Amino acid sequence: MRVVHVASEVFPFSRSGGLGDVLGALPAQQARLGAEVTVVSPWYAEITQPVREVWRGALDSPGAVPLTDVRLGELVEGGVQYLFVGLGAFDRPGLYFPDDVWRFAQFGRAVLPALGQLGVVPDVLHGHDWQAGLVVAHARLAGVRAVFSVHNLQYQGRWNLMDGVGWTGLPAGLFTHEGLEFHGDVNLMKAGLVFASQVTTVSPTYALEITTPEYGEGLEGLMIRLTHEGRLSGILNGLDQDRWDPRTDGDVTPFADVEGKAACGAALRAEFGLDGAPILATVSRLAEQKGMDLLIEALPTLTRDWNVVVLGGGDPRLEAGLREWDAHPRVAFAQGMNEPLAHRIYAGADAFAMPSRFEPCGLSQMIAMRYGTLPVVRETGGLVDTVPHEVGFRFRGATPQALTQACAGARLTFDDREEWTARAAEAMSLDFSWDGPTRDYLGLYARVMSSPLRPLPAQVGA
Repeated sequence: MRVVHVASEVFPFSRSGGLGDVLGALPAQQARLGAEVTVVSPWYAEITQPVREVWRGALDSPGAVPLTDVRLGELVEGGVQYLFVGLGAFDRPGLYFPDDVWRFAQFGRAVLPALGQLGVVPDVLHGHDWQAGLVVAHARLAGVRAVFSVHNLQYQGRWNLMDGVGWTGLPAGLFTHEGLEFHGDVNLMKAGLVFASQVTTVSPTYALEITTPEYGEGLEGLMIRLTHEGRLSGILNGLDQDRWDPRTDGDVTPFADVEGKAACGAALRAEFGLDGAPILATVSRLAEQKGMDLLIEALPTLTRDWNVVVLGGGDPRLEAGLREWDAHPRVAFAQGMNEPLAHRIYAGADAFAMPSRFEPCGLSQMIAMRYGTLPVVRETGGLVDTVPHEVGFRFRGATPQALTQACAGARLTFDDREEWTARAAEAMSLDFSWDGPTRDYLGLYARVMSSPLRPLPAQVGA
């Protein structure tokens, strides 16, 4: 089985969050199980690994503007072929920018011709999030079967039709309500949803949630239709358990059981000058989706019982709010993303807060439990699917009050050392490996390969 993944980021070459982590782990596990796997992503200027240029020239791609001076790079690692598409639009530091719809429209036009230059013929193309939606559309037109995964429905890659039609290289007849049009815009997320043979999300609960107005981001009607057609399912993300293993983690004092966490807790207290109260931590993108505004509002109450450690960056307003609290003796805020520090926080904290308004899957709660750190999470998306009641502490309302009540319950349990230790031991024993999800994806690919191609949207009708 020849599988080609297409995504905007892949760890360790490029990463801004969970999408990069998934693409760093899932393809490698698929290769270990016997698939022939290629991963295609942009050749960002900041990629420092020794990528070898294997082709340069102009690509014969649909669209009014030709793709010239395209570079293709290759690196093979862990049985996976990584292909990097170098375009002028990506020759700048950083990953994402306000003109990303234009940038990823170019990338979407380039992927299939680039694969053709290198003789890569996929049995199944697997696109991830809106940046790969256009690739899925071009694959369908080329007779290539595709799976499309929604990692976060909130980000859809929308732009006005006047510009977008010319950027995509797709026939004008596909820009209808049944195709790429969405409230007068081009919508590249919708392109992936409509043209794929199968659509997945990254947790079973999120697959149900996005069929509702609360979580559907305006696409809930399409999600309901996909469900009725048997084309929407949820496959829970796994965790790279080699990268996140407290027994071998070089960034912390390694430990194999709950008692072994003590040294990491002491080190984290010393690093941030914290007192003897238990440590409630979070490592997160600072965004309202993640409920970080709720955490900030809850700090006056939380700091009565907890030290609070936050690592993250993002929304300037939330960063400013946390900086105001940084002088508090029980609050420590480290701005930005720092992986070694993240490891130290996961290992040294007692509890981990995730008050997300929505969470398609989430990896932080899995990592925390792997390190014996008990999660306090809102009941949404993948947090429902991964945090058992007997391990973590769950709450429903997206309010500071609901968060503080759940944390109060966790604090009472913390004082019962026998129960807390039992919960932490159970957390560390949970299996979040990629083995099960990988087999699920390979089974899905096999079904897609044996099924006929779906009609084009223009043939479906209203």
